[in-house]
Amino acid sequence: MKISKALEGVKYTVINGDIDTKITNISRNSKEIRDKGLFFCIKGLNVDGHKFARSAIENGATALIVEEDVRGDLGELLTDDIAVIKVKDTRAVMPYVSANFYEKPAENLKIIAIVGTKGKTTTSFMIRDVLSKAGHKVGLIGTIFVNDGDNEISSNFTTPEADDLHKYLYSMKKNGCEFVVMEVSSQSFLMHRSDGIVFDLAIFTNISEDHIGDGEHKDFDDYFNCKKGLLKQAKKLVYNADADLIDKMVGDIEVEKLSFSAKKPSDYIADKISLIRKNDSLGVYFTANDKPYELSLPGEHNVHNALASIVVGDIYNVSYEVVFAALQSIRISGRMEMIDYSDKFVLLIDYAHNAMSLDSSLKVLRKYNPARLICLFGCGGNRSRDRRFLMGEVSGKLADLTIVTSDNPRFEEPDSIIDDIIAGLKKTTGGFMRITDRKEAIKYALDNAQKGDIVLLAGKGHETYQEIRGVKYPMDERVIISELRDVCLGNS
Repeated sequence: MKISKALEGVKYTVINGDIDTKITNISRNSKEIRDKGLFFCIKGLNVDGHKFARSAIENGATALIVEEDVRGDLGELLTDDIAVIKVKDTRAVMPYVSANFYEKPAENLKIIAIVGTKGKTTTSFMIRDVLSKAGHKVGLIGTIFVNDGDNEISSNFTTPEADDLHKYLYSMKKNGCEFVVMEVSSQSFLMHRSDGIVFDLAIFTNISEDHIGDGEHKDFDDYFNCKKGLLKQAKKLVYNADADLIDKMVGDIEVEKLSFSAKKPSDYIADKISLIRKNDSLGVYFTANDKPYELSLPGEHNVHNALASIVVGDIYNVSYEVVFAALQSIRISGRMEMIDYSDKFVLLIDYAHNAMSLDSSLKVLRKYNPARLICLFGCGGNRSRDRRFLMGEVSGKLADLTIVTSDNPRFEEPDSIIDDIIAGLKKTTGGFMRITDRKEAIKYALDNAQKGDIVLLAGKGHETYQEIRGVKYPMDERVIISELRDVCLGNS
């Protein structure tokens, strides 16, 4: 593609070279640039991409998009073959250049955006499963991974940067996807990641104070307005009528809207909510507009996420039977994920890795009246020490037994982190023990779990590694559990 075609719709000034030359790849990462590449010089919070213009050219870049004049830094590398294009804000133009380069893939996909503080991942998986079971090919973009219809790709952001986002959408289009279910963060609005994309449908889950501080949103108003800005990019809006500030959030958005609620009159109303407890699994029963559903995830809060998927099913003409089957079989990696191990007790893996999320998870599980609630967790190193004290205190108050172990110690000593967690635990009357090695801790929990117990392995969730002194070692709790089960059954 010619550089000039990639720049269509963008205001720019050519300060060097010729924009009628061709490019074959684009990236904001100079290490990923190949021959005939276009490099975006992005000013980040900690790193200024303009400093990598030289390295991008050395790797094969023939075009640079800049907001500062870098010609003086390039010396002998700056020839007439290198196009330097100056714009007001590199990050702001990146989504449009990326969309042009990848032939505007979003225009050929039905994109469902999930917007909110909590519940985005769960809701996105539910909707993906509903549409997939109805026979549609569905791409997924979110916190756990990106699935382009054929492949799973590890995810670094809830919503990828614009160059990666349009590359994924292009792959989804090429792989025959009809739908894309996409978690869209407030940061993506702030950082222009999803600019220019028109969502076929937006789902609003809820809003609470989060992501406010250095490098994120300056205050709650900024956070709120970014969420609202995302909703305005949609042709149609589905929203949780029980969410705080809902009238202010959606009241003046002039598109077709459908509401869901478990408390008030809405287009879709959940009723008769009750918890389901079997020997080795937990779930929720509810009705929506008088139709019964069973959800294979614990917690009444998940009813709202399920309602969103029910609305989506109706919008895209998915039968009740298919929606029912999808919700009854839903499993989400590391999000209250139930693991088959024993029919005597329930075993779950959850990503709860701070005090708020751990408090929420344990309170959900308490409602199922376990014989004992056992919580195994650690805390990441090189992070706030306050998190450790608080998580210890939360688990001590809500769990019958806390097993304190290692998480991602990074560059700290695991036992020092555990000491801090135990300091929080000692403020409570909850029982606890320490087993530094996480595999040994899991073995202890499973060997000693009794009939009627609920065992929660918290903190790692979907992660499949343990980070120690800058190195990520393979460690998947599902693999550990499978190995322990094989030993228990005599299959080793």
